[in-house]
Amino acid sequence: MWQKLYQRAAPPGIRRELLIPFLAYRIQENAYGGLKPSTRSELRRIARDLEKSATSPGLRIRARIKTGTRIYRDWRGETYEVVVTQSGYEYGGASYRSLSEIARKITGAHWSGPAFFRLNSMRSVRSSRGD
Repeated sequence: MWQKLYQRAAPPGIRRELLIPFLAYRIQENAYGGLKPSTRSELRRIARDLEKSATSPGLRIRARIKTGTRIYRDWRGETYEVVVTQSGYEYGGASYRSLSEIARKITGAHWSGPAFFRLNSMRSVRSSRGD
């Protein structure tokens, strides 16, 4: 079956416990399609960062937030809302490439956008679809 699905012989010495999940994934991939291009590129970026991490510590894994998600932040008595778009973020009727730009606009000071919007805890994120 490996030969049929991968057009090459199975790796020598591979155990059945490892072989079965690879075969199952390939069957599903053929039936339903593979990974989205954006997912593939993110995995490649992570792999490059892992290769670099041997020389420089600090792997960055970006949290993925679905398009349409609304991010809320209460700050100094006001609630701020940001909408995640295909190309970045929307706040106050304008488009921004990063959350840090929006955090600077709101606070007037240099902030990490994910830190300002508390995305590490993900408590401030609510999906527009009710997820």
